[in-house]
Amino acid sequence: MEKLIVNAVSREKRFAYVRNNTVEEIIFDRPEQRSLVGNIYFGTVSKVLPGMNAAFIDIGEEKNAYLHRDVLASYVLSPERSIDKEKKSVSAFVHQGEKLLVQVDKDATGPKGPRVTGIIELTGMNLIYMPQGRYVAVSKKIVAEKDHLRSLGMKLKTEEEGLIFRTSSTSATEEEMVNELNTFRSQSADLLEKAATLKKPGIIYQKDTFTQMVLDSFTQMTSGEVFVDDLPLKKLIQSRNPNLKITYYNGKENIFTHHRIEPEIDKALKRIVWLDNGAYLIFDETEALTIIDVNTGKFSGKNDYQDTVVKTNTLAAIEIARQLKLRDIGGIVLIDFIDMKNEKDKRYVQETIEKQFQQDKTRTKIIGFTALGILQLTRKKTKVSLSEALQMKCHVCDGTGRILSADTIAFRLERELLEHRNADDEAVLIETTKEVKEAITPHLEMVEEWLKMKVYFSIRPSATHFYVVKQFGSHAEIAQKADEPY
Repeated sequence: MEKLIVNAVSREKRFAYVRNNTVEEIIFDRPEQRSLVGNIYFGTVSKVLPGMNAAFIDIGEEKNAYLHRDVLASYVLSPERSIDKEKKSVSAFVHQGEKLLVQVDKDATGPKGPRVTGIIELTGMNLIYMPQGRYVAVSKKIVAEKDHLRSLGMKLKTEEEGLIFRTSSTSATEEEMVNELNTFRSQSADLLEKAATLKKPGIIYQKDTFTQMVLDSFTQMTSGEVFVDDLPLKKLIQSRNPNLKITYYNGKENIFTHHRIEPEIDKALKRIVWLDNGAYLIFDETEALTIIDVNTGKFSGKNDYQDTVVKTNTLAAIEIARQLKLRDIGGIVLIDFIDMKNEKDKRYVQETIEKQFQQDKTRTKIIGFTALGILQLTRKKTKVSLSEALQMKCHVCDGTGRILSADTIAFRLERELLEHRNADDEAVLIETTKEVKEAITPHLEMVEEWLKMKVYFSIRPSATHFYVVKQFGSHAEIAQKADEPY
């Protein structure tokens, strides 16, 4: 049983895909975090980097975009043989200051700006149209009519144009696809006309990403029901999918709360994920990659140790695939399964996780096990993960999850005080936390002997341990300002 729960009545729009009562995907769309993927910009080449075979494009956003040579329209449309083109630097196809249209295919992450392509794509119900694509492709899900559609595409397109036939094209007539293609050509002409009026970089086409993502989600549903709390969106979905059962929800309780989706969001943000048998997973997301550790936890099994290991790793493989989709984690992923000696067991666990990704809309490549028993995989990253969308870096620990201990700060204070030994002052005032004072107090008599001065404290609460050497002076002057003299 499949369900799509759509929460679209507030500024933050969300939808959840549920299969067999298990939440497999949650998508968020916030105004301040809205994905740029699919947006088309009129840009200016700000820098050409032959060493990277790429260029940086000013698109009018906060960060310049990255454009590789191989997705430049001038490179794709070049009449030269592929082998000859590949030998040429990016400088042969683009120059600094050049104006061009680009489309975002990957959002900015961390310090990196968005990645763009010069091959513009316009997506419809049956076709994806590329004004300068030059090739014809057919969805991998189409088998029987692949040759027919490829021949049709070559007949319909011009030499420069490119077409991709979507899965739904198998049920569309040739007339419908021709009409769709003509609509795309008009849209493309409008974009060029709009770009010609711009004097500086900026957006010329903004994709309604949320509505499109909702509509795209129906392609993975073979049956089931849709619950939506926005009436205009409900009517749009109904018009596109007349055979789908769609229910309009207008209850007072938020639709996600009503369908018990909120607790799943909280779970998807936790570092530790428990499995049904008492084993657990630990997720560590970094900018470079994601590491997942599998632990037996409370599960000891009923038979031998290797049987316990294989059962735990199999359960873990299923849950890891679900969590990667649910958390929308992309990039490099390393999974430290519990050590398996038998190559047959490793193959079984790898096949299990591969099976879980067969229905995933995001392209995932399972690399295999390393010599150390780490399973490697990559998952295409087009937007920020769930944790990046809903959480922020901790201002206390700067995102590390750890802060300096009171002892560490006490040792630093001691070293700084010793730099002032044998000074002419009688006392010093230190502002710090209660914990740092308690850490240095057992040794303070010795420190004061080294300094030849009295140490006074002013205690201030803080989420992080710190100290500030506030003032040197006489006993009377400093003691008056201290909260707790030693």
